[in-house]
Amino acid sequence: MVRRSLVLLTVVVGVVSFGSLLLVADGIILPDHPEFGWLSIVNHDVTVTLRDGVATTYVDQVFRNDTGRVMEGEYVFPLPPGAVVTGFTLWVDGQALEGRVLEADEARHIYEDYVRRSIDPALLEYIGRDTLSARIFPIPPGEERRIEITYTELLVADQGMYRYRYPLDTERFSARNLESVTISLDLETTVPLSAVYSPTHKITIERDGAFRAAGLYEALDVLPLQDFLLYYAVSAEELGMTLLTYKSPGEDGYFLLIATPPAASMAAEPLPKDLVLVIDQSGSMSGEKIEQAKDALSYILENLNPDDRFAVIAFSDFNDALSPELVQVSGESIQRAIGWVERIEASGGTHIDGALNLGFSLFEDNERPRFLVFLTDGEPTVGEQDPVVIAEHARVANRTEARLFAFGVGYNVNTVLLDQLTQENRGSTTYVLPGENLEVSLSSFYRKIASPVLANTELEIAGVETLDVLPRVLPDIFRGTQLIVLGRYRGSGPAQITISGDVQGVPTAYASLLAFPETALDEPFLLRLWAGRKIAALLDQIRLYGESDELVDEVIRLSERYGIITPYTSFLVEDDELAAEEMADAVRMSAAPAAGASAVQGSSALKTLAEGETVQTGVERVRIVEERTYFLREGIWVDSRFADEVPIEIVAFSAAYFELIDIAPWIAPHLAIGEQVIVKMGEGFVHIGPEGLEELSEAIIDALTG
Repeated sequence: MVRRSLVLLTVVVGVVSFGSLLLVADGIILPDHPEFGWLSIVNHDVTVTLRDGVATTYVDQVFRNDTGRVMEGEYVFPLPPGAVVTGFTLWVDGQALEGRVLEADEARHIYEDYVRRSIDPALLEYIGRDTLSARIFPIPPGEERRIEITYTELLVADQGMYRYRYPLDTERFSARNLESVTISLDLETTVPLSAVYSPTHKITIERDGAFRAAGLYEALDVLPLQDFLLYYAVSAEELGMTLLTYKSPGEDGYFLLIATPPAASMAAEPLPKDLVLVIDQSGSMSGEKIEQAKDALSYILENLNPDDRFAVIAFSDFNDALSPELVQVSGESIQRAIGWVERIEASGGTHIDGALNLGFSLFEDNERPRFLVFLTDGEPTVGEQDPVVIAEHARVANRTEARLFAFGVGYNVNTVLLDQLTQENRGSTTYVLPGENLEVSLSSFYRKIASPVLANTELEIAGVETLDVLPRVLPDIFRGTQLIVLGRYRGSGPAQITISGDVQGVPTAYASLLAFPETALDEPFLLRLWAGRKIAALLDQIRLYGESDELVDEVIRLSERYGIITPYTSFLVEDDELAAEEMADAVRMSAAPAAGASAVQGSSALKTLAEGETVQTGVERVRIVEERTYFLREGIWVDSRFADEVPIEIVAFSAAYFELIDIAPWIAPHLAIGEQVIVKMGEGFVHIGPEGLEELSEAIIDALTG
């Protein structure tokens, strides 16, 4: 039997408001009979080529019919404003069929018709989008369809910053998790690149000189929850500064500042530094852990810079040092040190207090950057064992203000001790979980700190009032990294931003004049990004130094306002058994001992928030749309700001319902989250539900839009 496939390609162009861009899905196939189920998206690969402000996006998707029935459907893909489609191919039985472009304006008809038939508002988030549409049939059970799209768009720079968005939200539209998702970036500019940053996804960035960079995001067995956002900036300044802001009229604003070391630092000779490596050789490190640790130490030693100085300490019941003082790098000293490391064997207890005190004592008070790298897999068992006392001893011993970077291996480490040590000594903690490669983690870390650019970093903003700036203590800036600062602001206008610090002991300052606007509505993710970092800082303070009513109340307030689940806000998901159990685990974690799997995972989770990654609620009873948070209460999605007001009632899917979208297009993605929603409009609220108005009078329209 010969199968015939018909492809009708339609480019549908509509008026686009920014609000409609915020919750969109990538390409999906809408089945003619949704009651039989959705198709599965097998994999989704995206290649993005960025040349200054021209972005070319190539999309490769594979769909599979797992419903057990022959399916027909409509393929839709939301296009960015002004995008030009240069290629569309549907693969059927290994044969490529080209589509054709029809002059039609059917997008709204497609979405509204589907919403009415399936009684599912999810597709309302497409309203107002330019859309690529193709009719596809048949799709036999178990068979796949591959679709390729290429489109080009022009990105407009704002103060040297470009913003690229790719629609990647497939949460509602795939029957199963995607087997794989990849986004590959090839970026090249004619002016030196400064910031390259994604607030939504954890991407790896590899820079190739001052004008090129490559990036990669990849995930397996996942349902993406949000679109992919990328910001990149160009700057000829000594220290590139990129500013993103969000501010509603009459309210405090939010800002994100990205500072990138000058391109010249990429090629400059690295600053001479002093490095002390302290490795745990207690009995629990025996086997693969000690071998990986030794290989990592050898890697670091082999990659020290010619003007560096170093020391190596191994500790168990007692300390064993390669040398009683820092040693200058030379061929002979490195070979001697590597030989010494190779002879390390694991045995005995864990004398952390003594090892740290010895390590700090080797540093001299000079202009060189100073780093102590501390690796352990257990809690203190020899000598002083009180974490509070150990942390205090380390603080006193660190008279030269060296940076302490800790590596906790496995689940038996004392996370409270390690985190307190690194926080109080301006470093960071990395946890290497069972099964992860310690050598890879440690060598990757060293490549980052190998070339310090600016130490003792400080930030000053003059021209607007800033508050809740995080992190409170800024980290040092290293070659190939960037400083990310989040905060809030009051007022508006131009402000001078000054970042200062020490370059090889010489005080140095970089300044830039940037604008803090009175109203800025394009980056609503900044609210939750800042709130996540603020909550992480509060929870970390509670974890390290104990609870107080003030701290707990602030965590709860921020959690409710921004929809971020914490151990103190389990009531937000009280009707969801799975989520409730997760919250119970979290509460137990907060009261648990400082060591163990839950302690390590909890500390790592807080670091994810503190590093400024976009916050996911992870709970189906909390939804985020633009700057608003909605909680599911008795089957109704309720705006977090709703209290005791009397809302205007409108029947879902009625004429009034679609007329509301006509008069207020921004509301469509808010209605897309469910059949019953309470949404704030102006000074009042609207309740979409089973009862209420089926038509809108002029008086009601005036009330809603006034």
